[in-house]
Amino acid sequence: MTLPQKSGAPLCIQNNTAVPLASYRLAVKDLFHMAGLPTSAGNPDWLSSHPLPLATSPVVTDLIQHGARFVGKTLTDELAYSLNGQNKHYGTPENPAAPDRLPGGSSSGSATAVSLNLADIGLGTDTGGSIRVPASYQGLFGLRPTHGEISTDHMVALAPSFDTAGVMTRDLTTLENTVAVLLPHLLDTETLPLSLVTNLTDGCGHKEAILQWHETQASLHAELFMPPCELTTEVWQTGETFRVIQGHEIWQQHGHWLSYNRPDIASDIQLRLNSCAALTSHEVTEAKQRREAFNAWFSEVVSNCILVMPTTPGISPLISTPAESLAGYRNQLLSLTSLAGLSGCPQLHLPLFSLHNAPCGLSLLGPRGSDRQLLKIARTLLSGKQQ
Repeated sequence: MTLPQKSGAPLCIQNNTAVPLASYRLAVKDLFHMAGLPTSAGNPDWLSSHPLPLATSPVVTDLIQHGARFVGKTLTDELAYSLNGQNKHYGTPENPAAPDRLPGGSSSGSATAVSLNLADIGLGTDTGGSIRVPASYQGLFGLRPTHGEISTDHMVALAPSFDTAGVMTRDLTTLENTVAVLLPHLLDTETLPLSLVTNLTDGCGHKEAILQWHETQASLHAELFMPPCELTTEVWQTGETFRVIQGHEIWQQHGHWLSYNRPDIASDIQLRLNSCAALTSHEVTEAKQRREAFNAWFSEVVSNCILVMPTTPGISPLISTPAESLAGYRNQLLSLTSLAGLSGCPQLHLPLFSLHNAPCGLSLLGPRGSDRQLLKIARTLLSGKQQ
């Protein structure tokens, strides 16, 4: 796969102040409030039952104040509670990289805007994978930052202990410049070695591409790599643990509105919302205990290395995939994306591969606060390629 063309921003000066994002166009997912503009959260009943926002998300304000030019709001799956990118009310954004396949959600609109070169920065959110998944499906760079490092004020929440604001771009330079604005307080820390997670790689459709890449990079940058590892995450039931805690928080956030307004919502999302409502306190307590135990173990793992792992099980599913198959695939997908979700760690997707003429890639997942270190490592690994 040929990496996207570089479109780094020249540093402009306004009133003797550096404006690092001055040439970038900004597309904003329709979960972020902007004063005077409606927020629909992907659902017309939400739109009609909520007033116009009076305040703007500090993330949006920060990007615009640093020179980014707002070009429009973008579609999201309803309430951001899907990873497919489909919306029964407003339509499904195109996946320009593979038009017969899903664009990936829930930040599908922002991803497509960037893929079509209608925007340079695609601002989205990531709760269960909504930056990483569309980035993988559309051949973009995407960062889910350390949880809590970027403000989620004035944004429609889904599950607050997992919700993050995140960014997708066509090239690494744009992502580096954007993250420097959003995370100026995070420093480049000492570089940890990289370790390929073999058992997660074995289960993905682009296993051979990852293994070949790993062999090449380990020979070119031997100082960056340590031996591969395995993550025995089954004991914590990471996908199920994430599902239960997320579902509990979703119902806390939106249960009253859903029960009172009875909005028209896509059937697959409605089924998940029904499951949220049916969760018992015992299920939630057990899931929280598993999360605590998982995080104690996982923080030790990533204190010693940065994990190299598939972002998604493979390329995007076909648009024609039956709903039942997509539901099963979602569970497989969450087994990968839930690691960063449960731990709050940053994860960077790199669009390195192509399979059956559709993009896919891998991720670097590091300890909390290592966001800029991940970008620095990516810069080294991609040296010699267009970035």
